Amino acid sequence: MMFSDEQHPKEKKRNRTAAYTGIAGVVVGAALFAFAVPTVSKMGSQGGEGQSEARGTQMMPVSQGPSQVMNVDVRTGFVDAVDKASEAVVGVINIQKDSFSEADAEAGTGSGVIYKVAGDKAYIVTNNHVVEGATRLEVSFSNGRKTEAKLLGRDVVTDLAVLQISSKDVKKVIEIGDSTKVRRGEPAIAIGNPLGLEFSGTVTQGIISANERIVPVDLDKDGHYDWQVEVLQTDAAINPGNSGGALVNVAGQLIGINSMKIAAQEVEGIGLAIPISRALPVIDELEKTGKVQRPYLGVELRSLNEIPGYYLDRTLEIPQDVVDGVCILDVKSPSPAMSAGLREYDVIVEADGKPVRDIIEFRTLLYSKKVGEEMKLTFYRSNDKKTATVKLSAGNY
Repeated sequence: MMFSDEQHPKEKKRNRTAAYTGIAGVVVGAALFAFAVPTVSKMGSQGGEGQSEARGTQMMPVSQGPSQVMNVDVRTGFVDAVDKASEAVVGVINIQKDSFSEADAEAGTGSGVIYKVAGDKAYIVTNNHVVEGATRLEVSFSNGRKTEAKLLGRDVVTDLAVLQISSKDVKKVIEIGDSTKVRRGEPAIAIGNPLGLEFSGTVTQGIISANERIVPVDLDKDGHYDWQVEVLQTDAAINPGNSGGALVNVAGQLIGINSMKIAAQEVEGIGLAIPISRALPVIDELEKTGKVQRPYLGVELRSLNEIPGYYLDRTLEIPQDVVDGVCILDVKSPSPAMSAGLREYDVIVEADGKPVRDIIEFRTLLYSKKVGEEMKLTFYRSNDKKTATVKLSAGNY
């Protein structure tokens, strides 16, 4: 049976508020897809946040003592940073088979950043959601020239992908910064292709609003949060098409990969980028092996606090005081979970002695392990409390 979304009355002790509310359905990737419907609303699927208005150079007085005043061009640093980084930012074109004619058609556009040149090859980092579903990929340079791109690998969990192209037309490679040293309030510049290649190389400016923001995400798109990502938050405008583009500091160094925005009518100026220091190990693994290996259990889970009380009592039949945990909806065959004797409707409440409140906590504990290691699980099977030791295998995500 599948758990219904219909809500049933629960006993008070079971009524636990979800850990994250108000963000559901509004954290979106900033890729631009051809089948999106254009709107002119401020936070529409293509309209996004308002464009930063171009301004002339501002001369700002800076006190040098009681009677000395001098003018400083506060824009010079931004201009130099853009000149240094912009040619390393490219357009990424997702080409898919048309469902009617079977002909190749442009399905969407995003952005990418050239981070490395080795011999006759150049390497680009972008978002997984920019390249997802593509049968073919193209890269567009700042001068409008296009070239075929090869997908080396992509990772759903971190929303990163790596492409390879010929280095023949590459003019610049981005300089990598250190996102661990980014401070709240420091300037940030977003470079990408909002609304497609027509606005390629668009630059927006803002600040770092938060440097360790944790945001829940729905990896398998089933409507339930199952992971959380650490991101840089910025108020630099990030719009559809900016996905995979560069977030740089005033030195023109890459500090983040633009990935998401909070897209709700009442929200303005919340863009999110993957910190480059967290992205680099994944980029390296994708470049070398085409995939990221993580421990694999082989189960489909649902957080206990998302299951209607009716099913808690009638189907799971767990003790009334068990309000936290994850319920197994399905056990893959073969899998480490099946080998360890886990079954459908088992409710996991601890992993290696640490309490498990929901899927996010369980996935965090699981990914802290290494492939081949063992994990001790404590779970309820109906009213009986049991333990099982699972030897984790490799899973490709």
